Amino acid sequence: MPQLEALLFDVDGTLADTERDGHRVAFNRAFADAGLDWDWTPEIYGDLLSVTGGKERIRYFLQKYHPPFEPPADLDAFIADLHAAKTEHYERLLEDPGLPLRPGVERLLREARDAGLRLAIATTTTPANVTALLRNSLGPEAESWFEVIAAGDIVPAKKPAPDIYLWAMERMGISPNRCLAFEDSGNGLVSARDAGLKSILVTVNDYTRDHDFTGATIVLDQLGTPERPARVLAGPPLVKGQVDVPVLKAIHEHAWRG
Repeated sequence: MPQLEALLFDVDGTLADTERDGHRVAFNRAFADAGLDWDWTPEIYGDLLSVTGGKERIRYFLQKYHPPFEPPADLDAFIADLHAAKTEHYERLLEDPGLPLRPGVERLLREARDAGLRLAIATTTTPANVTALLRNSLGPEAESWFEVIAAGDIVPAKKPAPDIYLWAMERMGISPNRCLAFEDSGNGLVSARDAGLKSILVTVNDYTRDHDFTGATIVLDQLGTPERPARVLAGPPLVKGQVDVPVLKAIHEHAWRG
């Protein structure tokens, strides 16, 4: 039985609920700065989340919600500039008022480090977004907790393609049967699964609770704290009501034994 050695984390919606009150707000502020009357409501943004990547979402929005829009000659540059402005707004939002990590995330990260598990990030969001979240939620040294930060456009295809997970594991020199992935969405689950991972823990959020999580080892509402126990939506029961290192090892064994 392969032993668990590394934890690979998605970011948006997994480490923190960044979408509705973080990225969405930052997009709308960037649009306003550019003189655009676009308003990504929570409902519209929920639909846009079916597409991974911020620049890709802008393009999808233009195609589905704003077909009369007269695109500039260089649409790629226009979208890239909008996305860069959005990233600046997002970083400021993380500083003030800030976005908290989801329940149990910081506890589990610290426990995993103390237990000698290797940590990595595998996300489609930009590296600057990852850095801002880690520094503002965990401290200035938090980036060093992660052996690899695989983010943004470093791979040609974003989730649900497996590229970002494959890139992270290649850089770590580790095989999928020694890793466990943390995800929050159907696209993320497919990405991890197609990269050869079987140990996949999903924590749903308001945008993803109705996704298809077939293939996940366990699906939870959150990682759990003593004050707020986790609720199992699919998979084996949690004895303590929260995910800790022994639980992760049991989940990993369950996935690869099956």
